[in-house]
Amino acid sequence: MRILGLCFAGTATPQREAMRSFVTDVLGLPPVIVGGMGADAFTLPDGSVFAVASPGEMGETHRSIGFLVDDLDEALGELRAAGVETDDEVSENDRMRYAHFVAPDGGVYELVEQRRSVVDAE
Repeated sequence: MRILGLCFAGTATPQREAMRSFVTDVLGLPPVIVGGMGADAFTLPDGSVFAVASPGEMGETHRSIGFLVDDLDEALGELRAAGVETDDEVSENDRMRYAHFVAPDGGVYELVEQRRSVVDAE
């Protein structure tokens, strides 16, 4: 598997409204609507996404980091072959296909494949 970069970071917090204001007003990140994503999403200049969700909207984790890969299905196969616990099914929204995995530290992370329409538009 070849990791191309970090493309997603998300947080789930009971202070979602305050975080949304902080991200737009203080950090200056523009909001973006991503169909199929229940969180508030913001774009960074490099095309990556930061998301703010309410507790429970990101599964069992409060933080999420997404590693960009070319081929999600292939990368998941490699993780599974290495004995790494992964989601059974791939999730998707308008921008990406993704799946979670559990790292040796017990943390939940993501592998992310950008949808072709997003890649073609950039």
